[in-house]
Amino acid sequence: MKLLRVGTAGSERPALLHADGTLRDLSGVVDDIDGALLADQGALDRIRAAADSGELPVLDPAGLRVGPPLGRIGKIVCIGLNYHDHARETGAEPPTEPVIFFKAADTVVGPYDTVLVPRGSVKTDWEVELAVVIGRTARYLESPEEGLAHVAGYAVAHDVSEREFQMERGGTWDKGKNCETFNPLGPWLVTADEVADPQDLSLKLWVNGELKQDGATAEQIFPVGEVVRYVSRFMTLYPGDVINTGTPAGVAVGAPEPKPFLRAGDVVELEISGLGRQRQEFKDA
Repeated sequence: MKLLRVGTAGSERPALLHADGTLRDLSGVVDDIDGALLADQGALDRIRAAADSGELPVLDPAGLRVGPPLGRIGKIVCIGLNYHDHARETGAEPPTEPVIFFKAADTVVGPYDTVLVPRGSVKTDWEVELAVVIGRTARYLESPEEGLAHVAGYAVAHDVSEREFQMERGGTWDKGKNCETFNPLGPWLVTADEVADPQDLSLKLWVNGELKQDGATAEQIFPVGEVVRYVSRFMTLYPGDVINTGTPAGVAVGAPEPKPFLRAGDVVELEISGLGRQRQEFKDA
């Protein structure tokens, strides 16, 4: 299933992209798309039955904002330097264990919402990423297979980053990762049963129409199942938690000088095969 949330920010209602291409209202079936729903197999079965019945009300998408496809996100765990080609372009040694940092849940916006260039920013960068949404409580998992079994679904994430804040201002990466609007998510939460192999997805990103990133999850140093297993050894993952699994080569920080960092007026578009497409205009904060 392709689940989404539509409406004004803070007042989104649940919806479904039907197999026939129409947008259908789920608000009569479930209250929201969130961790509680993803952990409730009965509720997911009700959605499937309602979709198969063909009786869900059709929504007119004209003028209707698409919000993040997941509400009440718990935590966003991010994996750094998780693509061989990205490590090469930045001159970094591939890590021997996953690099973990966090984004606050309040960085999440819709896939077509405006993204703000922070005040004082000189190195705002783009990163297309596969987001993994947890559907079952995961603690001390033993295998990558167990890791995959705890995944509810997948989405497109844009891990917007300010590289000067991240790497030149002291401390951890968090200052360059948690600026307002720095995690567009969606348009859909695609349930895991529709993604046959998360290591067989293409990722692309364009800036002002120019292709910048053209990668594949097959290049991940630590595959999805291993990432979930590994993270579960250090913290408990709950339904509704999100893991951003890293970005392929093609980011601004890895480009030759002068590096083409983002400015107000730039338009970024990104997509992952089968998971949908995003578009954001950048404006000054």
